[in-house]
Amino acid sequence: MMKRTKVIDALKCTAYGSDICVKGWVRSKRGSKGIFFVALNDGSTIKNIQIVGDDANFDEETLKRITTGACLSVVGKLVESPAAGQASEIQATAIEILGDCDNTYPLQKKGASWEYLRTVAHLRPRTNTFGAILRIRHNMAMAIHTYFHEHGYFYFHTPLITASDCEGAGNMFQVTTKNLYDLKKDEQGKIIYDDDFFGEQTSLTVSGQLEGELGATALGAIYTFGPTFRAENSNTPRHLAEFWMIEPEVAFLDQEELMDLEEDFIKYCVKWALDNCKDDLEFLNKMIDKTLIERLEGVLKETFVRLPYTEGINILQEAIKNGKKFEFPCNWGDDLASEHERYLVEEHFKKPVIMTDYPTAIKSFYMKQNPATPEGGSVGYKGCVAPGPTMQGTDVLFPSIGEIIGGSVREESYDKLMAEVKRRDMDMTHLWWYLDTRKYGSCPHAGFGLGFERLILFVTGMQNIRDVIPFPRTPRNAEF
Repeated sequence: MMKRTKVIDALKCTAYGSDICVKGWVRSKRGSKGIFFVALNDGSTIKNIQIVGDDANFDEETLKRITTGACLSVVGKLVESPAAGQASEIQATAIEILGDCDNTYPLQKKGASWEYLRTVAHLRPRTNTFGAILRIRHNMAMAIHTYFHEHGYFYFHTPLITASDCEGAGNMFQVTTKNLYDLKKDEQGKIIYDDDFFGEQTSLTVSGQLEGELGATALGAIYTFGPTFRAENSNTPRHLAEFWMIEPEVAFLDQEELMDLEEDFIKYCVKWALDNCKDDLEFLNKMIDKTLIERLEGVLKETFVRLPYTEGINILQEAIKNGKKFEFPCNWGDDLASEHERYLVEEHFKKPVIMTDYPTAIKSFYMKQNPATPEGGSVGYKGCVAPGPTMQGTDVLFPSIGEIIGGSVREESYDKLMAEVKRRDMDMTHLWWYLDTRKYGSCPHAGFGLGFERLILFVTGMQNIRDVIPFPRTPRNAEF
């Protein structure tokens, strides 16, 4: 039996006249004057290899079974192709049908909508677009691991099942082995978990950050890369209930160094895509977003703007005075909406922005606060004075996406951290171990979180986050 050659390798091969075996799925079939032409693809590349054969050399039943979607094994002679756009093709001498595909195959028609393709998510990876997206997704994962490995970080595995809520928002999926039809409750009607698997209420993690901080205080620099879960009823093109997060945490890192890390990391990933995904990016640039490659190259050329939140609010309010319309308000203290972030990036600066020094009230309890002023405000990045307390946040805003990274310097002082916990009236019962790190050799440290799917959105030019993950999990949708 002849060894199979991947299509990507067959297309590069110049051993014309030699026999070759390829296997894959039929993209299309056509015929002319007793000769058939089959476009075959095995997922190793966006490009198909053309199979050419004489009808007279194959039985009629085999030819009938070569339909769009069918799986074939083809043996033939590799020859130079006379057709434009392809260097080689295969003159078939033997064809075996490995898997028939009948006329109910849902991917036969071209131009299917994104909404329709989500209903056949078990098959959509076979399309050209989703094949390209998934190959790029793989390459971005490789870029992430390579970057951190080359920079001396350690891959740190944080738990998916947890008793603590990192963000304090409460939007978590519960994990239980209890019989939901016969829950044991106390006199106040609260569920008793002593007969549950873990003996207490547990959930799927929303972030590995807090455990990641523990790793940073032992190993110096770590990163996590794994699935996270948010039980938010958000039906937007930017939200998933299950998504992947990259979260580096670094000891002895200050705010300026954190921004340097965020910018360098993003640029490394974008360059990796341009260097390693050329064919797929060119396809997406042609079919999905004709400015995609230009935009990716632009990220590498530009130095990211570093903009205090207070200055950003001033720019937005000035834009409103000049006639710019926003759906949501943007006064000091408001959490900026995507429209505000994109205005700053796409219209005002026309380059990526790292926004710093957000109001403390709209950010998480663990973030380090900036020095206070006598008037009750604070002094942040590059001396920017804000009217209220701010913390050392460093969120990266990107064109087409809005926020792609959320980061901050973490509060290392036990007393200051506890003061913020009390101010917010937080229950820290399940976070005693996190507070412990501030008592036993605490150190300055910082980190960020990057939603992997948002990175893929930017790199592919796609518009909906449900189309950059193989099987999206969203409200009322857990199929496949």
